[in-house]
Amino acid sequence: MLDALLSRLADKRDLVIDLQRELTAIPALGPDNGGPGEREKADRLKILLADMGFPEPREINAPDPRVPCGHRPNLAVVISGADTARTFWVISHLDIVPPGDRALWRGDPYTLEVDGDLLYGRGVEDNQQAVVSSILLGKALLETGTTPPVNYGLLFVADEETGSKYGLDYVAAHHDGLFSKDDLFLVPDFGLPSSEMVEVAEKSMLWYKVIVKGRQCHASTPEDGINSLSAAALFILKIPKLHERFPAKNPLFQPANSTFEPTKKEANVDNINTIPGRDVFYVDCRVLPEYDLDDVTAAIRAYGREVEAACGVTIDYEVVQQEQAAPATPEDAPIVRKVMDGIRAVYAGAKPRPMGIGGGTVAAYLRRRGHPAVVWATLEHNAHQPNERTSIAKTIGDAQVMAHVLAGA
Repeated sequence: MLDALLSRLADKRDLVIDLQRELTAIPALGPDNGGPGEREKADRLKILLADMGFPEPREINAPDPRVPCGHRPNLAVVISGADTARTFWVISHLDIVPPGDRALWRGDPYTLEVDGDLLYGRGVEDNQQAVVSSILLGKALLETGTTPPVNYGLLFVADEETGSKYGLDYVAAHHDGLFSKDDLFLVPDFGLPSSEMVEVAEKSMLWYKVIVKGRQCHASTPEDGINSLSAAALFILKIPKLHERFPAKNPLFQPANSTFEPTKKEANVDNINTIPGRDVFYVDCRVLPEYDLDDVTAAIRAYGREVEAACGVTIDYEVVQQEQAAPATPEDAPIVRKVMDGIRAVYAGAKPRPMGIGGGTVAAYLRRRGHPAVVWATLEHNAHQPNERTSIAKTIGDAQVMAHVLAGA
């Protein structure tokens, strides 16, 4: 089985280009990004899959009144295996981000450009490489008449770029028996050109807004005011102390420790000779999973009380984003071992290893529901940039890794 699939996949360059051209021409932008959603792209994908002989997709549509069709489409396609109680799922997303400044592009971002092994266009890497790789394996199964050991499932989801409320989060909550406890889950939406990053864990994420309120006055009479900027500066200098309060390290991650970084600073006064009465800054916290984010916010507020006492200001707080990390996928989980075995078999010299990342992925929605999942792909690592590009050879290589996982399931 495996040799036949690998051989069939090796000559799919033209199909990679054809599929990428079709998908790139349909800018599936969600309403948060000023677009109509993924319906047109999903409909075109359904036609392409039908022409290749795939089974009829099951649609799981998340209601969303902001888009013309009233919903965000999620498509599940299953090729039956010998054991129909288990499925190897490859999960990719249909939506993209806007192209940004078009003057920075080589050409029209929605017209595929082919340059040797590279394809250029918005969405070609994020996440159409994964879409295409998963289709290549499915087509190879159909062309060779192969019945895999378990079901092969392709899941194309909406809304990954703006939170997944209408995508994998919705599917995981409303799948009605789509997933089973023994299924294998691969999300090809993050990775390195070396193919060696196999993501199994995430840090918790907290974006915290700090509003420091003093009293504005003329800079020549500072005794008449309370300088909010000085207080904010004192507060910012206390943020690094969070490393002492939360000192743990985990070698899965790079960096191995939690990070606490003051980032954005809003403007206060327009002129130099005015002492500001209000300052706003933000803190980006990427916290190891063993710590509770409520403990982090409590520690920040304790520093704030020290600043209030020292400077006479009052301080308010707002949570911009708070996401407690999902449970990690165990490093010895079957999906982790099978993906790493496949990488070693396909990408000569690669030394894959389980790793954690500092931000969230859609795999969290699976892990929170008890499904071990791996996030992995072999990417040029240029998502969201002008002249987004993807490798044809790596698209095929990733499909071959998926074939190894399926054959060993």
